[in-house]
Amino acid sequence: MVRQPLTPEQIEAGRRLGALLRRARAGRDLVEVAQSAGISPETLRKIETGRLPTPGFGTIICLGEALGLPVQELADTWRGAAQPLDAVS
Repeated sequence: MVRQPLTPEQIEAGRRLGALLRRARAGRDLVEVAQSAGISPETLRKIETGRLPTPGFGTIICLGEALGLPVQELADTWRGAAQPLDAVS
């Protein structure tokens, strides 16, 4: 089975998600967060930089738990419907 190329919208959604995760990590060690989520530091680095724009559902759930981010906030960010993390009080 051949994987279809990602659309520009999917790539941009991955960048938004990565930016949210970077802001939520806010100075916490990347290795610590990755281990807490059960993924490799390289996987987290790729997600945060947008080089892995469509991570698996389980990966996102575990990262959300490790960073204290609700699933709804992650989904809203992916869809482009969320406010920036620093704008939320």
